[in-house]
Formats: sequence, C-alpha cells, structure tokens
Amino acid sequence: MTKIHSTDATPEYRWQQNIKNQINSSKCNSNLLQRFTVTITLLTLTVGCIPTQKFQHKISPTLEKNHISINNCDLTLDKENNPQISLVSQNSNSTQCASIDPFSQAVRFATKAANLAQSARTKQQWDRVAQEWVQAVAWMQAVPPENPRRAFAEKKVAEYMRNLAYSQQQAASAPSQFNPVSFNSDILDTQLELYLSYIATVGAPDVLIVGSSRALYGVAPQQLQEYLMAKGYPRLNIFNFGINGATAQVVDFQLRQLLSSKQLPKLIIWADGVRAFNSGRVDRTYNSIVASEGKRLLLSGIRPQLPKAKSNLASTCYQFPKPLNVFSPTPNFPWETSVGETIEINYNAIKPTKYAKYSYKPLWQTSSNSTPNTQYSTQPVQAVAIANAADAIDANGFLSVDEQFNPSYYYQRKPYVAGIYDGDYAGFYLGGTQATALNSVMNFTKSRNIPLVFVNLPLSDSYLDSVRWSAEEEFHGWMQRRAQENGFKFLNFNLYQPQLAKNKYFFDPSHLNRYGAGAVARYLAASAGISWPR
Repeated sequence: MTKIHSTDATPEYRWQQNIKNQINSSKCNSNLLQRFTVTITLLTLTVGCIPTQKFQHKISPTLEKNHISINNCDLTLDKENNPQISLVSQNSNSTQCASIDPFSQAVRFATKAANLAQSARTKQQWDRVAQEWVQAVAWMQAVPPENPRRAFAEKKVAEYMRNLAYSQQQAASAPSQFNPVSFNSDILDTQLELYLSYIATVGAPDVLIVGSSRALYGVAPQQLQEYLMAKGYPRLNIFNFGINGATAQVVDFQLRQLLSSKQLPKLIIWADGVRAFNSGRVDRTYNSIVASEGKRLLLSGIRPQLPKAKSNLASTCYQFPKPLNVFSPTPNFPWETSVGETIEINYNAIKPTKYAKYSYKPLWQTSSNSTPNTQYSTQPVQAVAIANAADAIDANGFLSVDEQFNPSYYYQRKPYVAGIYDGDYAGFYLGGTQATALNSVMNFTKSRNIPLVFVNLPLSDSYLDSVRWSAEEEFHGWMQRRAQENGFKFLNFNLYQPQLAKNKYFFDPSHLNRYGAGAVARYLAASAGISWPR
C-alpha cells in the first residue's frame, strides 16, 4: 500500500491494510467498479454541493477547463409541490465555498471514511463510509495533470475505488436498521423495497411491468420509454416489477393485495408465457408467499412501507471540486437524462449507453439424474444468486444480461431437457387456480379502469420442441378468447414475431438478454391498440 507522506499510521492506512485481503478475496468484477465509476464521475462532473433534498428530475453537469476550486453550495429547497427530482441543485441562491487543495481534501475524506469503517455494522453505517470514499475519490481525481502529485494521486484513486467497492458490498450484506417483513421470496422483497422507494422518489409509475423472471429480464423500461418518446409520447415513468417464479396467482397477489390503490400504475404490461398459467404444476413461489409473515400481516391490515424521512435534507453539505478537462466528451453529448438511465463513463471518453453491462450469470437447477422418467425445470432456482441479481437490478427494476445463448456451449454445461420431461409443463392444464387468478386480475383492472396488456414473450427455437409448441398453440387460442371477451390487449410475440426467437436475443433457452429485451420494447412501442398514458 502506498503511503501518504506523514499519514502512514492514519486510520485510513491501518484500515486499508486490514481489508486488503478481503477486497482481493471478494474479487469485485470490473462491471461493479464500472458502476461505481459512473456514480463518482457523474458527481465530479457536477457543479455545486449536493445536499440530500427534493431535487429535480434531470442532470445538467457542466465541464470546466483546468480549474480547481470548490463550487457554490446550493442549499435552496424546491417547492413542496414539485413532482420531479433533481440530482444536482443549481440555483443562484447559494453559499460560496473557499478554495481547498484537492489532494489534502481527498486525504481528509479518506481518513474520515477509514475511521467510520472501524465501527460500521449496519447498512446505514456502511453507506456513510461509502459516501466519504466517494468524496475522497472525487477530490483525488481533481489533482491537476500538471501537478507533481498527479501520478501518485491516480494510484490513490484506484485504491480508494477498491475501498468504495468494499464498503458498498458491506452495505449490501449488512443488516438494515429498517428490517421489512419478508414474503419468503428474496427477489420479491428486493423488488418491493425498490418499488416503494421508486414511488417515494418519482411517484407511482405510468406503466408497470409484471410477470416472472422472463419479464424481469425481458422488458427494458428505459428502452420502452425512449421508443415511445420517439413516437411522440411524453416521457413515461416505467417500472419492471418482475419476480422470479411468478405465476398468475403471484401477479394477482401483487396487484390486488400487495399494492395499495395509490401505488397502482396507469397501465399494466403483463409479460410472461404459458408456464405461468399451467395449473398442473406446483406453484412454489405463490405457496411460499402464502406461508410468509408478510402475507400474515397483510391479512391483518398491516401493509409494508418504508420509513418516513423526517427531512429530505442531509446534515452535511458534501463538497465536490470542479472537474478537470481530463475527459474527451463526444460532440453534442446529451447530458440531460431521466431517473434510472445508465451512462457508461471511463477515463478516456464519455459516451451514453442504453444498457447497463452486467455479467450476471444465474445458476440453474440441474440434476445428475438424467433418466427419461425424471422431470427437470429450466427455470432459475428461486433462491440462488439472489445477491448478485439484487445488485444488478437497475433503478427501474430491470435486470440486464449481456450473454448470448449458444446452444452447443450451453448444453455442454447443462443437460438438454425435452418438453415432455420439463416440470414447468407437468400436468399441463390451462384452467384451475391460475385461470381463476387471471379472471381476478382482469376484473380488478377493469374495475380500476387500468388498461391491461398481456405479452407472450418469445422463446428460443431450440427450446420450442413439439411438446412446448403444442402448449403454445393451445395457450394462444385460450388467451385470445379471454382478451376478446374481457377487453384487454393480447400480443403474442412468440407467434407473430419469429425473428425474436433467434439465439442472439437470449442468454438461455427461455430468457431474453438485453438485446432481446430492447427488441421487445421496440415491438411494444410499435404495437397498435395500446392505450399508453398521456
């Protein structure tokens, strides 16, 4: 570990020595660090101090050339009735901050972060540690290129980034001071907390996407928003509330019991497929929810909610330096961005990207028993790799995966399961409990005047053998009749968009990757007869 002159024995130095092995063993991947770089770079590119407050919806960073000083601290609150949020305050009514040596300021924040880390135990405490590391990185990045400390500062930036990553990991795994009751589904618990926070931030969404993991991976809210804007619609707030293993019964529970009337959207997109309506299979996810403490409290009238903040202001005015001209922004870069948009930034260039690039690799339920009378499931195991999934889900509830499905490679690692032995199609029956749940959702949305759109998501060619294709055909006619009788929109992308069955749009036989999710968003925006909110 490089020493900082007289700071060899500082808490920062001692703490970094203590966690060095933990940081290395955690093997923070480049994508995780990239996400932290996004956060820090956006902060360093902004003008002004950042108190936590009601702020506006858009970011408008400003680049300054070769100038180091602390910018004006805007402590002005927005009006209480302002429905939007601003990630950075920029108001003429501000307090002037004095100029400070960026290197010394970075060391000061790093020392504070190391001190706080000594006693951090809860999520909130580790979040505070991470906040201080963000400050330390921002100031260390502000050391001018012509300064003799620059080369040393660059090494410290990388070091502080590792410490930030470690702090974020600790925050993710540490117990929270607010411990909401569980519904026996880690993804549901994670998505519910995020959805409640989303509503507290931007309000109830205009469009809510529901369904199983196929929806979670398969419909990109940000892409859908952009395609609709290109067609002249206003900027719609869109959230993906997909849950691993969700069936029709789970979606019915989400909409009618879990969410209050004020938390419902203006339009619902139910994205899934035939497996969610097979009443012949065991509905493990729904059964777990029914047996949960959260469900018991719901029945007693206690609804899950986040703690109410006493104030939207932070007690500290966090100070960031004006950025150096060390980037090479592309011409006419569209700085303004909506909540939840992902921007990829590195040290060499600044460029917008439409997707977060994660390399999340879910584990799968497999069995060493491959005898013909054994039933397997090609669905992800419900409780496997949840920490990775929760970390990779973006602010709009979407889980983006880069991988592209290669059957020859995929089936070398996992056994091929024919439809006749697939547990998701066991006792195939489009009736019973799942049909009752569908009727319940249809009646509920009609009574609330919420348009309902059901999207049958595509499946890969290698997955659709004769058994599964027969189920698809039966499901198509069954769902089409109900759509006509009950006045909701039914879109069968698996039947009418055969180009979506290409392997390049999937990361496994039945789950879309980010390219497929973007294509689904494009087809959704182009579909006629959908009553998009205005």
